[in-house]
Amino acid sequence: MRQLLSCLFLLLTATLTRAQQIQLAHDEAGKQVSVTVDGKPFTAYIYPGPTVLKKPVLYPIVSAGGNAITRGWPMDPRPGERVDHPHHVGMWFNYGDVNGHDFWNNSNEVGPEHKGPFGTIVHTGVKSMKSGKGKAELVVTADWLDKDNKPMLQETTTYTFRTEGNKRTIERAAVLKALANDVTFKDNKEGMIALRLARQLEHPSTKPEVFTDAQGVATKVPTLDNTGITGMYHSSEGVEGDAVWGTRARWVNLTGTINGEPLAVTLLDHPKNIGYPTYWHARGYGLFAANPMAPSVFSNGKEMPMNYKLPAGQSVTFRYQLIVQSGESPKQALNEQAERFSQLR
Repeated sequence: MRQLLSCLFLLLTATLTRAQQIQLAHDEAGKQVSVTVDGKPFTAYIYPGPTVLKKPVLYPIVSAGGNAITRGWPMDPRPGERVDHPHHVGMWFNYGDVNGHDFWNNSNEVGPEHKGPFGTIVHTGVKSMKSGKGKAELVVTADWLDKDNKPMLQETTTYTFRTEGNKRTIERAAVLKALANDVTFKDNKEGMIALRLARQLEHPSTKPEVFTDAQGVATKVPTLDNTGITGMYHSSEGVEGDAVWGTRARWVNLTGTINGEPLAVTLLDHPKNIGYPTYWHARGYGLFAANPMAPSVFSNGKEMPMNYKLPAGQSVTFRYQLIVQSGESPKQALNEQAERFSQLR
């Protein structure tokens, strides 16, 4: 019996520690690169073009338990979701004021409250893909276009996907190069790396909202049903809930539960990023964003505006890491993860 139990333990240990295969597959006709873990969905880099989306994004992002942590609307509406901010799709990277152009709010459903001019980010190529055991890498390029469709910035982004047991990780390193002219990122709260979360990961709320059914039909609801709504922000500096907004932190962790799966979703800043540690543009209604270039806005004028200027021909790099953990992520473990991430170049 002891020998049998020993064999079973060794088999279980081998199963849990086995390196999972991360596979990248480029569907050029469908304009996406799918990312799977042992054949199951993890995420996809999608670039349907400006008639659908004004920037490439990762959508959806799926936990090890098979639950999407990102909102479905407007791409794939789910019952009970909010139908606000149509430019909030999956996980994206852009900014609200680049040489006077609004890249953040641009969408095909942009409202009259956003005056523009708007900028658009257009995918230009898949430079390389590498699948592998426990790790995969995707390198893509894009142009940041002004209102006249002339490129201001050239972007080269490296996505590194990792898996370890019930933890999935996405590292995003974006290199932005100014082209013919200097490019200024004016101090603006709308930025920069962001996710729009599934309804279950929002903070509970009692405010009237607008919801959509599975067919995308919007309905005004006077009071919110908070059944199953479990989200809560926690920052590296000990700030929690809605108070995280407008504070600096090395990382912010969002905890919650979807379909019985406890989740910890963490976004980490990198010490080499401009404005480190970043300010957080994180909202209880489901926007989870970090913005390193708006100190004046987030400090209510206590800090000087950054108005970061990138000279023509020069480049700047932004590095972030997203961790999607099934189960708990204690603060000590997140600090250790942040330290490991800080060593990456």
